[in-house]
Amino acid sequence: MIAIVDYDTGNLRSVCNALERIGSEYCITSDASVIRASERVLLPGVGAASEAMNNLHERGLCNVIKELRQPVLGICVGMQIMCQYSEEGDTSCLGIFDTYVRKLASCVEMGIKVPHMGWNSIENLKKTIFEGVHEGAFVYFVHSFAPDKCKQTIALSRNGREFSAALAKDNFYGTQFHPEKSGDVGEAILRNFIRL
Repeated sequence: MIAIVDYDTGNLRSVCNALERIGSEYCITSDASVIRASERVLLPGVGAASEAMNNLHERGLCNVIKELRQPVLGICVGMQIMCQYSEEGDTSCLGIFDTYVRKLASCVEMGIKVPHMGWNSIENLKKTIFEGVHEGAFVYFVHSFAPDKCKQTIALSRNGREFSAALAKDNFYGTQFHPEKSGDVGEAILRNFIRL
């Protein structure tokens, strides 16, 4: 069973739909005991890092998430709050990944827009959740902040500057893009996560 952590950060329906398409059982929960007992954990997220962290604190889930030993996948803001710090709201985060989340810069003259919305390619793919995904595959992004490149980066993308499109450390994984909105490529990534 996959526990989808409910901490009022949106996009739960699209994550559920994606898991249903690939035949995975899930539950939506903010119950620490259910999260600890699950085989996999998904930490989705749409919105601001500061609000997401406040919601986790209110539910008493910060240490619960950090202490998990099963595979955990953070999506978008769900990955950002697993980093050390986010510029968004000057937010201290969970500190799982050794990197900072910084605002993307727009440049109208070069056609670089923020928020970064739409399909973009991912490069320098390390295996694990990218098994069978080809270099330069396109995935769907919706974000204004992104984690810097670090030793735990397993995929890169670019919108004005290069940033970590995915991170991995021990049993923790994160994608800045939305696999649940990324068609066949996203489904392959979710299947790989479930097989971990």
